[in-house]
Amino acid sequence: MAIGREAEREEVASIMRRLYIRGLTTSSGGNVSLRCGDVILITPSGTDKGEMIADEIGAVTLDGKSLIPGLKLSIETEMHLEVFRNRPDVSGIVHAHPVTASAFTALDAEIDTRLTAETWHVLGVPVRAPYVLMGTEELARVVGQAVRKGNVVIMENHGVLTVGDTLFQAFDRMEVLEAAARMTWIAATMGCSRPLSETRIRELEEIYGRRDNKRTPAKY
Repeated sequence: MAIGREAEREEVASIMRRLYIRGLTTSSGGNVSLRCGDVILITPSGTDKGEMIADEIGAVTLDGKSLIPGLKLSIETEMHLEVFRNRPDVSGIVHAHPVTASAFTALDAEIDTRLTAETWHVLGVPVRAPYVLMGTEELARVVGQAVRKGNVVIMENHGVLTVGDTLFQAFDRMEVLEAAARMTWIAATMGCSRPLSETRIRELEEIYGRRDNKRTPAKY
């Protein structure tokens, strides 16, 4: 079974580096994966995320068999695999801990994606997953169920997971989600926010495509 081309492993490493550079995760946090046919490429555990290179990227089958002996896979590998099993339409997954969005995982408040047309179009309504201990099979199951309902999962007292048709799309959703979280925070402090009306949301969906858990909106 082919492990994956060098370019694909570099894509995974570069997205991980980009997450770190953009301040969307820490040097030790977060993980990224890419589906390449029957093989899942995934970032390893215990490696500096800001300096990650292609040779450090692991490879695993959908049933969890590691294809690169000696390379320690991410502790959230099973969570990534469960997401892929539940969403065969997904090719890329990003799990990270952006500061503002992660703060909302510990609040009884929602990230308002209706404040701008872009955030609604890219994100839709984030789905919440209840708290489960990180790195466990139960967490994998809970997140796998949640991602059936949307492309963005807010993991209680943990972090965020985004998926996409491509790995870049999953990254874009993570970045836009952090922006939406900041806007929600700013709007709450300033008061009198004016989110998109149902009429404006319908207009967006008519032109750029409906949002649901299986269809991707039109590119723009």
